[in-house]
Amino acid sequence: MSEYFIGLMSGTSLDGVDGVIADFSADAPALVLASVSLSFEAGFKAELLALNTPGENELHRAALAANQLAETYAQVIERLLSSAAASGIKRQDIVAIGAHGQTVRHRPQEFGVGYTLQLNNPALLAERTGIDVVADFRSADVAAGGQGAPLVPAFHAAIWGDNSRARAVLNIGGISNITLLHLGGAVQGFDCGPGNALMDFWCQRHTGQPYDDAGAWAASGQVHAPLLAHLLDSPYFARLPPKSTGRDLFNPTWLEQQLGSFGALQPVDVQASLTALTAQACAQDLRNHMPTATELLVCGGGALNTELMRQIQLALPGVQVSSTQAHGLPPLQVEATAFAWLARAFSHHEPGNLVAVTGAKGPRILGALYKAPMQKGP
Repeated sequence: MSEYFIGLMSGTSLDGVDGVIADFSADAPALVLASVSLSFEAGFKAELLALNTPGENELHRAALAANQLAETYAQVIERLLSSAAASGIKRQDIVAIGAHGQTVRHRPQEFGVGYTLQLNNPALLAERTGIDVVADFRSADVAAGGQGAPLVPAFHAAIWGDNSRARAVLNIGGISNITLLHLGGAVQGFDCGPGNALMDFWCQRHTGQPYDDAGAWAASGQVHAPLLAHLLDSPYFARLPPKSTGRDLFNPTWLEQQLGSFGALQPVDVQASLTALTAQACAQDLRNHMPTATELLVCGGGALNTELMRQIQLALPGVQVSSTQAHGLPPLQVEATAFAWLARAFSHHEPGNLVAVTGAKGPRILGALYKAPMQKGP
């Protein structure tokens, strides 16, 4: 049986789609055979961001955005297949696509059982690509009383777990989440808080650039200590795991409310403080929940932010902080590969969640299958 799976991820940073073809047939947990990244055009990114909050005619707009996202996913897949053709991999060799979708609401354990909503049209994606699609990975965990997030710790444990050492994996996308790989094999994981989302918003507003390249703008400012302390005093940071969050909480409105307690601040100093917020929140979680950690592997776009990585290292003396690039998987491929791995778990009828991470009532097979069209002829 072929063990080639495609993983697609469009995260809370809203920068675009990362896709991989991963081979799970070898002894190693994953071998990436091809990777593609495709940025969202500005208007589509703005619409996805707007759909994170209530708005006029949002059901219609969300449906159209889901269609456009599926078409974008299909473009990524065609590029992946073209790239992998030299290795002899054909469309029919792909078992399934793991398509996460675009999270626009995440409210687990609220209003009763709560809910999580990822924009996607997996039926359209299966139609466009001719490949089975596994989607809607979070809902089963939420239905079982869990947070539905983060889902990547099981994958992190599969590829980087080492019973002889205490190490952690930190994913910094729009939101940051950490996986704690304890001595002896126990695994924890939860969302730390904002990752790039607030930094990107502030940078776009004041410089016109979509993100702070390498953190250079933040590095040119000064951290405003009272503002940083005020931000870190937000109740979310004191909550015990299991816990997850998103743009429902850490969004521009929240930031403006926090800034309202202060007078006029230099925009560059706010950027420096937001960078420090992400670094301090993540470092604090590692110190509080796994003080014996000796290694921190960082993935996601935040791993490319030199200033952010510098601040995380300063906050964690005695811990070796490095990009996952040095551990076999480039930082922008990790989450896409994780959803290829989750699609494989679904195809093998294996649970994809970890109860210790999400707080669900038990292990659950995650995802729903959308079959590709029946092919006629021989």
